[in-house]
Amino acid sequence: MKKYTFIIVSLFLLLVTSCDFLDVVPDEISTEEDAFANPKAAERYLYSCYGFLPNPREGAASLDFFTGDEVVTAFEHETFANFPKGNFTANEPIISYWNTFFIGLRQCYILKREISKVPGIDPETVKDYTAQADFLIAYYHYLLLRCYGPIILIKEEPSVTTPASDFLGRTPYDECVSWIAAKFDEAAANLPARREEQKIGLATKTAAIAIKSRMYLFAASPLFNGNSAFYANFKNPDGTALMPLMYDANKWVVAKNTAKEAIDAATAAGYRLYQATDVQQPTNPEPTNTTLRTLRFGLVDKTSQEPIWVDTREETAYSLNRKSLPFGTSGYNGICPTLNMLDRFYTDKGLPLKEDPSFDFDGRFDVVQFPQGDPNGEGETSKMNLQREPRYYAWISFHGGYYEAIGNVSQNSQWEPYKTAYKRGVENKKLVTFFKKDDNCGVKNRSNNYSPGGFLSKKGVHPNATMDDSNVSYEKYPWTLLGMSELYLNYAEACVETNDLGEAAIYINKIRERAGLPTLQTSWAQSRTGIAAISSQEKMREIVRQERMIELYLQGHNFWDMRRWLLAEQYFGQKPKGLNIRATTMSEFSKQTELNITRNFVSPTHYLLPIPYSEVQNNRKLVQNPGY
Repeated sequence: MKKYTFIIVSLFLLLVTSCDFLDVVPDEISTEEDAFANPKAAERYLYSCYGFLPNPREGAASLDFFTGDEVVTAFEHETFANFPKGNFTANEPIISYWNTFFIGLRQCYILKREISKVPGIDPETVKDYTAQADFLIAYYHYLLLRCYGPIILIKEEPSVTTPASDFLGRTPYDECVSWIAAKFDEAAANLPARREEQKIGLATKTAAIAIKSRMYLFAASPLFNGNSAFYANFKNPDGTALMPLMYDANKWVVAKNTAKEAIDAATAAGYRLYQATDVQQPTNPEPTNTTLRTLRFGLVDKTSQEPIWVDTREETAYSLNRKSLPFGTSGYNGICPTLNMLDRFYTDKGLPLKEDPSFDFDGRFDVVQFPQGDPNGEGETSKMNLQREPRYYAWISFHGGYYEAIGNVSQNSQWEPYKTAYKRGVENKKLVTFFKKDDNCGVKNRSNNYSPGGFLSKKGVHPNATMDDSNVSYEKYPWTLLGMSELYLNYAEACVETNDLGEAAIYINKIRERAGLPTLQTSWAQSRTGIAAISSQEKMREIVRQERMIELYLQGHNFWDMRRWLLAEQYFGQKPKGLNIRATTMSEFSKQTELNITRNFVSPTHYLLPIPYSEVQNNRKLVQNPGY
């Protein structure tokens, strides 16, 4: 297995808020002098600068992983669940990056000050480390901007002796965007286009250009572009408006141009969509269908050329793989896509469910039988599980459907899904899943480790995951922070908003082709609305957003996209729906059921996150976000 750079050091992630210098150096280093005593020490210090990045798949405490409307889990007791419940305030922000990122910024500036003084270090290493620090300075600012809107710009190393009278206030949003973009450009000029092997988690020129383009997409979006309804009175104490109050159509032009620049840079660096010819996974021949195999392995294959920047930290025991696997010794059976999310996946004709004349939307909860020999399932199921697109079958486990995972349990084992009776496929390397109360993936009488809505998510779970009577093992892989599919969809969205609908269709079709779907033109010619739909900017806006929600499902985008589109109050404020998991018959199980799980989104307050109350109290120039 490849050795990856793990971009977090044990160091100091106590993340206390005092300004003692020991808070910003690795814990094995007692002085700044030791931190830069030699090239190896400087390398460790550089890696520690990455240590403030949030772990994107830390399921128990991730801000944006399981917290949109894509999934509902059996783990509502964990920290993350406070966000969909709306249980966060300025006094109790629950998960707050405000202090974390500012400490990280100081760490980066110290590296920039000291790196050239390291005995024996070569000039190229100094150049590279400085550029990585600049990248992280830009990236930490970008993450703050995404969370909080207008922020304090830290343009130089902060001093711990700064008097309160000289504390900085927030900088208007558009100025923040411009400064961060310039910092990304500065970093990109001195970074390599890509990194290989054990350095893949480190900053690159391509990642800098791509993240800058994502930031411009956010800046052009409705939340931040002329949102006077929310932010007319959002001002600094001196009266400076913090948000742009007039809509600026040119921001979409900038977003379009920078997204295309990012695509071109990534293509030149050798990045591309993952394809069927890339799949080399002899351990598990399932799924056998070429398209499903491509989709199932795309996110988890370490050799993929699609990810532009990745997080190389190992997944914890309470994150995606174990929480998504059918119930076993370390399979927690509890990540369930909501009906909202399931209804977003297209039909097999590549159309939204209500647009396909051949799909019985109103009857989608009727009980039907899979046709004999159907490659996607067997026995009784809900009608909604038939006639669906390949991504549905690659990423969703449903009643009567298949889950690519390996089981080696004894016949008296309590881990029922992995018993011989439920093994299917080539070499018995997939399982058939059933979700009624007493079925192999049913709730039974458990109060945890069950699917709340009668489905499981397979996306991000490696098909080579193997469960035995006492353990589970699965292949480790770096998590995609940004990849080519996102860049195509960023560009397509900006093309729609600039009314360049033909160009948008070209890049949407690249995603659809990989997903085994007809082109937009072919699909919509068969729709209820007709081919004219893709000549409408309003309809194409719906199409590109739906494509994005499907393709980037469970990759940390839903939490942010629904906010920037001003749709969060519509989707995040309603209780999730699933099927009736307490039922023992199919007729009762296959019913749309509102789940008894709290969801609360307060508009406009929750569109931005709260700055911790203590920070606002300490800095009188720092205004709180509206509503907190």
